[in-house]
Amino acid sequence: MVRNYIITLTIYQSDHTYMQSKKVTFSNSNGDSLSARIMLPPSGKPQVFAIFAHCFTCSKDLKASVNIARALVSHDIGVMRFDFTGLGESDGDFSDTSFSTNRSDLLAAAAYLEENWTAPSVLIGHSLGGAAVLMVASEISSVKAVATIGAPADPEHVTNLLENKLDEIEDEGQAMVNIGGRPFPVSRTFLEDLKKHDPATSIRNMGVSLLILHSPQDMVVEIENARKIYEAAMHPKSFISLDGADHLLSNEADSHYAGDVIAAWSDRYLNVDREPSLPESDREVVTSTGTGFTTEVNAGRHNLIVDEPESVGGSDLGPTPYDYLITSLGACTGMTLQMYAERKKWPLKEVRVHLMHDKVHEADCEKCEDKEARIDRISREIEISGDLSDEQINRLMEIADKCPVHKTLTGEIRVETKIRD
Repeated sequence: MVRNYIITLTIYQSDHTYMQSKKVTFSNSNGDSLSARIMLPPSGKPQVFAIFAHCFTCSKDLKASVNIARALVSHDIGVMRFDFTGLGESDGDFSDTSFSTNRSDLLAAAAYLEENWTAPSVLIGHSLGGAAVLMVASEISSVKAVATIGAPADPEHVTNLLENKLDEIEDEGQAMVNIGGRPFPVSRTFLEDLKKHDPATSIRNMGVSLLILHSPQDMVVEIENARKIYEAAMHPKSFISLDGADHLLSNEADSHYAGDVIAAWSDRYLNVDREPSLPESDREVVTSTGTGFTTEVNAGRHNLIVDEPESVGGSDLGPTPYDYLITSLGACTGMTLQMYAERKKWPLKEVRVHLMHDKVHEADCEKCEDKEARIDRISREIEISGDLSDEQINRLMEIADKCPVHKTLTGEIRVETKIRD
C-alpha cells in the first residue's frame, strides 16, 4: 500500500506547546488525509516517540491531550497527536468510520513515524482511544509501553453514549447522536463493528508494559473498566487513580498530573540515555535554545529548563531567566544564614526567603541622572524560624547582605562574550 505524507515545517506559535511543534499530514489505508502535530523537545531530536490517541469524538487539540504531550516532551520524548478520520482537521466522513478504522488510523500513524522520524515506543490512549491502543499494541513491534486514561475494557462500552438512539440506528441504519453538545452521525455498521473485537485476548497478548490511569469519579467510563483491563493484562502492569478527575480531565491540574506520571513511568521501559553532556569544567554551565524560548541547561550533572510564560509566546515549561536570577540570591541567602548560625551554634531551624524582581523608574533613585530610565529592583523578605533572640535575628539580617550572590549582584559585573567554534 502506498502512503502519501505531507510535512509542514512551519513552527506554529499559536499552539503554545513547545518550541518545536510541527503540523504534518499522512494518509490512512483509505487514502484520507489525517492531520497531526509532532511535538519535539528543544534539541529537536528525541530519542523515542509516543503516539497519543484521543477520546471518542474529541480531537488532538483537546487541552488535556496537549498537557499530557507536553509532559512527555519535557522528558525528551517526541509526541505525535493526530485526529482520527472525520474528526478535527482530518479528512474523511465520520459516519463511515468504526473502531476498526481507528485501529487502522493508529497503524498508519505508527508507519508515518517509522518512515519519517522514529518508530513509536509508547502508545497513549484516552477513553475509546485507550481501547484502540490496547488492541493494536501487539501489532506495532517497536512499542514497549502502553498507557490508558479512562479507557473502557470493551470498545462496545461506547454504546452507553448512544442509548436513546440505538433503536433509530438499528431501524434507519444511521442517526444523529448528540455527544458533548455536538451532533455526530453514527451508523449501524459502527455498532456492528464494535462487536467484532475480543479486547480481553488483545490485552492479554500485548506483551508490553501497561499503565492504567482512571478516576473513581469517572461518570462516563466507570472505574470497573480499569479493574477489568488490569485483570486481563499480564505483568508488568500498574494502576494510578486520578482521584477527583472527570472523564475529560477538564481540570488542567489533572491532565498535568497524568502527563507527569506517564512520563516518569515510561522512562523505566524505554532505555533512554539520560546522561547529560557534561560541561568542560565544574564551573561551566551550558544552555541550549532551539526554536522559541524553551532552553535546556546543563549545570554539572543537573538538568534544568528555562522558559517564558505563554502570555509572551513561551511554553511555560520552567522558570524564567529572572526567576533563576532571584532564586540564586534566595538560595545563597538561606545557605549563608544557616552556615553562620551553625558556626555560632544558634538554634536556627529554617530560613524562607521571598523574592520578587521588577523594574522601576530611576526617579526612585536619588543618585540616578537619567530620570526616564529604569533600574532593576529585587525585593527580599526573610522568614527565620527558631528560638532566637532579637539580637541574633538582627545579626542574621546583617549577614544576609554578605552572601556571595548578594555581593555579586550589587558589585561590578563584567560579561565577556566571544564566538565559540
